[in-house]
Amino acid sequence: MVAIYTEAYHIWSTELIEYGMVGRSLQVLFLSIDGAECHIYCRFNSEREGRRVNKILEKKQLSDDVYMMRLEAPHIARERQPGQFVILQLDNEFGERIPLTIADADLSDGSITIIFQAVGKTTHNLADKQPGDTVQSVLGPLGQPTHIEKFGTVVCVGGGIGVAPLHPIVKGMKAAGNKMIIIIGARTRNLIILEDEMRALADEFIVCTDDGSYGRKGLVTEPLKEVCGRVPKPDLAVAIGPPIMMKFCAATTLPFSVPTVVSLNTIMIDGTGMCGGCRVSVGDQTKFTCVDGPEFDGHKVDFNNLMQRLKAYRKVEEHAHHQCHLDSEIRQKEQSQS
Repeated sequence: MVAIYTEAYHIWSTELIEYGMVGRSLQVLFLSIDGAECHIYCRFNSEREGRRVNKILEKKQLSDDVYMMRLEAPHIARERQPGQFVILQLDNEFGERIPLTIADADLSDGSITIIFQAVGKTTHNLADKQPGDTVQSVLGPLGQPTHIEKFGTVVCVGGGIGVAPLHPIVKGMKAAGNKMIIIIGARTRNLIILEDEMRALADEFIVCTDDGSYGRKGLVTEPLKEVCGRVPKPDLAVAIGPPIMMKFCAATTLPFSVPTVVSLNTIMIDGTGMCGGCRVSVGDQTKFTCVDGPEFDGHKVDFNNLMQRLKAYRKVEEHAHHQCHLDSEIRQKEQSQS
């Protein structure tokens, strides 16, 4: 069985193989062999046919520097499953590739929803785009999907922007017949996202803020510990958010022997397993987040090593973030004077 996924155009990095298919020029990006299935990830040059793909259908700012976008990507919308992600590239001149979880999909208009935080040059440039603009390359769906079944009671914990990748998992778990206990948290009220969407799926819903500006004051680990201490205890916990949050969520559930899944999508780079930048230690094994994950057993992840490696380019990232804000202020000033 061969599955072909294509939503993008322009050369991704180097032109590997040219395929002629129904009059379209396909560039094969990589092959993924999974048992008897061969997945070919590729793109075709739609400009030769006068088409514009990956059009932005909707854009909304959810909180400070956090944006929601709906992109036209019918093939990905049809194939995606909870827990999977896409890789975006904004230009065809070897621009940065960024992994973003598919927060939702709508088959009626062939769209996928991404939610991202503007923290660097590429995400700031993405945030500057408007409905009607296009994204040059969108590759997916990638990664292993979440294992969805009827476990019984599932407690899902989302921190900050981590609520976005948690949303499709909650939808899938709810549809499978699970009782859903949802805990979301952020530093302050204006950083809470997707509250209405998550509340609608929850049998029990808890909001926490570090400063007490909304919901319970405190960390998400506090209500998580209370839930794990109930009789009966939850059958599964899913935690997605900053690595330090996931580390302590896993530490909270461990004494109660509640199986815990975490998502390590923040460390991914190319999304194809070729660069090795997303390697993590899980138990006694080295795993690649983008192809083996992004979800792993939270009780086996070496979070200390993960967080240490995430700091490698912190100064560069902070400089880029600061420069993006300066450039934005300059543009706004020039526009106001013109």
